[in-house]
Amino acid sequence: MPKHTNEFLLKKKLRIAGINKKPKDFIKQILRASILVGIMMSILSFFLLQKSKLPIIFMLLVGLVFFFLTYLTMLKTVDAKISRRAKEIDKDVLFAGRFLLIKLNSGKPLINSLIEASQSYGVANVYFKDIVRKIELGTPLEKALEEASDECPSKKMKKIIFQINNALRIGIDVSQNLEAVIEEIASEQLVEIQRYGKKLNSITLFYMLIAVVMPSLGMTMFMVVAGLVSLNISSSTFFVFAFFLLLIELAFLSLFKSIRPNVNI
Repeated sequence: MPKHTNEFLLKKKLRIAGINKKPKDFIKQILRASILVGIMMSILSFFLLQKSKLPIIFMLLVGLVFFFLTYLTMLKTVDAKISRRAKEIDKDVLFAGRFLLIKLNSGKPLINSLIEASQSYGVANVYFKDIVRKIELGTPLEKALEEASDECPSKKMKKIIFQINNALRIGIDVSQNLEAVIEEIASEQLVEIQRYGKKLNSITLFYMLIAVVMPSLGMTMFMVVAGLVSLNISSSTFFVFAFFLLLIELAFLSLFKSIRPNVNI
């Protein structure tokens, strides 16, 4: 892929993620951090290699590996931030859409409705503020909506902005298109909730089996067998069991959190 294309894509991602940096400055920042981590790990591996009497060339390999790992990880933080912002917007996208619809149905012009929406609470109002700011600077309403849609990480918010802009271009009532897309998004969120309920039932069953039943039965059988063979059990053994059980609990908590739909009906 050409260099200018990569730079354009990174610039767009940074804009969507809300990172106010130029692509070159961002790349320089993660390169500096990656080089620092690579040097530190190389120095650490040097002392370890001296004790194990391994070739010093491994020090350079360790440094290069950690350099590339750090670079790729920090580069992926942009995608992670975009995903996080999209989830935050999806939580109150229906509120933002319904707020606009109420203002439009009350007879207020679209621009006035957008101004009031930009002053409401929630993450979605950030994009309405951006639209209003561009309009105040002289950007046509259609162009401002198009740019806001292009820079929005949430697909659901994109639908709302697109339908508003589409209605303006065609010359039809904005409230009709907006109401239709709000109903569509609400239906999608209801489907997500139903899917979440089905997933939750299955995962809860696995949780009861792996995190409750198996540890309880396993520990009981272990105590019985240990008593029969006169095995000395130290307190550290119980701490090891407790540690692994804690890891299982944390893994399931993370899983429950990851599958939870970001909806706010």
